[in-house]
Amino acid sequence: MSFEIAADAYDRFMGRYSVLLSPQLADLAGIASGQDVLDVGCGPGALTAELVERLGPERVTAVDPSEPFVAAARGRHPGVAVEQAPAERLPFADERFDAALAQLVVHFMADPVAGLREMSRVTRADGVVAASVWDLAGGRAPLSVFWEAALELDPGAQGESAFSGTCEGHLAELFVAAGLREIDEATQTVHVEYATFDEWWEPYTLGVGPAGAYVARLDPEHTARLREACRARLPEAPFRVTASAWAVRGVV
Repeated sequence: MSFEIAADAYDRFMGRYSVLLSPQLADLAGIASGQDVLDVGCGPGALTAELVERLGPERVTAVDPSEPFVAAARGRHPGVAVEQAPAERLPFADERFDAALAQLVVHFMADPVAGLREMSRVTRADGVVAASVWDLAGGRAPLSVFWEAALELDPGAQGESAFSGTCEGHLAELFVAAGLREIDEATQTVHVEYATFDEWWEPYTLGVGPAGAYVARLDPEHTARLREACRARLPEAPFRVTASAWAVRGVV
């Protein structure tokens, strides 16, 4: 899945959730001072910012396949080495890092097991690989209301609930398949406040990810129907969206 979009669009769509999720993934991975850490699929840099705060920029390396995201991460985090590459082909030597993290990325990898194996390859022996993916299959993702409404109006809509790692236990299975050991699973939850329905809806019109691509293909009439179907599923504004992700930690 390509994210050749402006970083600001991602910030308004998923970034506000990613920022809140980042400390939880860093905690699960045991990130602490003195480590050298890789952020895989860094996007515009939500998790990167958390790692920089804990370790300093010189200890953080980040990688993403999206050119706009790489440019944004470099601009936002001076001193961090940010490279453009997919998770399945990391441009780093074996055992380069103490830990490798991938937040909200595994389900977008072309080959999740290959991506996790690459993360393992560039992490030292007994180092940590950690990742998180929204519980899309369980209906607890930020996108769940959107896809429920879309599927009601269009049963042929693809949604994201069948993506890798989005159902209970599957992310851990991918870690095992990639050769990681001492697997530790957790559920991570965040809460995001919205002052108006439009504040919630507008980011879906920016073309971000599968949901944004789906809206972009609709004609105005169907877009309006989807918008109102989403509104009917949400509380009266202001409201809070609670979202949960599956998170897994493994040892190399």
